[in-house]
Amino acid sequence: MSPDLSWSFSPGVLIAAALVTFLYVCRWRAVRRTAGSRRSSEAPVWRLGCFLASVLTALAALLSPLDALADQLFFAHMVQHVLLLDVAPILGILGLTKVILRPLTRAVAELERRAGALAHPAFAVVLYVGVIWAWHVPAAYDFAVRHSTVHVLEHLTFFLAGSLYWWHLLSPIRARMRLGGLGPVAYMVSTKLFVGALGMGLAFAPSTLYPYYEHQARVWGISALSDQAIAGLTMAVEQSLIMGGALVLLFVRALTESERAQQRAERLEAA
Repeated sequence: MSPDLSWSFSPGVLIAAALVTFLYVCRWRAVRRTAGSRRSSEAPVWRLGCFLASVLTALAALLSPLDALADQLFFAHMVQHVLLLDVAPILGILGLTKVILRPLTRAVAELERRAGALAHPAFAVVLYVGVIWAWHVPAAYDFAVRHSTVHVLEHLTFFLAGSLYWWHLLSPIRARMRLGGLGPVAYMVSTKLFVGALGMGLAFAPSTLYPYYEHQARVWGISALSDQAIAGLTMAVEQSLIMGGALVLLFVRALTESERAQQRAERLEAA
């Protein structure tokens, strides 16, 4: 059977993407105008590129032929979830700096204070793992792919859980409950163990777990069991690659911050 590779058209998604992009670009340009010689640090072009890539990633997940293919192949649906859960949030947060966020800094701090325990990194881990596991319960998964409103809710919870999770690691502003020392390593390893276990469980399951895909016409001759195995491996491998890359990024950022602190200390000593 030939796959359906049609594009989706969702006015809500397009309007939201256009609005978010417009607001970000306006703020980025305003910071560039006032930053003067500090443009390269307060609003560099690569930050703009990251944010635009985040929006394009979300659009690719929700509107491109990947969305149609996700209704036919489990592994395509898994790729869609990966984009919404990790790639889009990571790129979006990397597009931010302290100065770009300055109009919202106080609001974010107040929200964090009011959230209490919900603002703790441990909650982000529980939410991230819980959302993935809950939506991959066969009954919940099949219900979501058969009902468009529930499917939208599924995608929204993936994006929100991923955004909160990566915010604790990549946020440009100092959080009240900041991960320090080996905290980021424990934060990510604990997540990878639970999510990787789910991926490996799907990859090596002896039978198909999702009736929806079991009864779909087979695309490209891929059996339902093979499709499920590819989806599980996609989840497990993606977790390893994303988490490994994030650890390297955090290590480089820690070295940079340490070097800047040392330079500030030397300037103060010289003064």
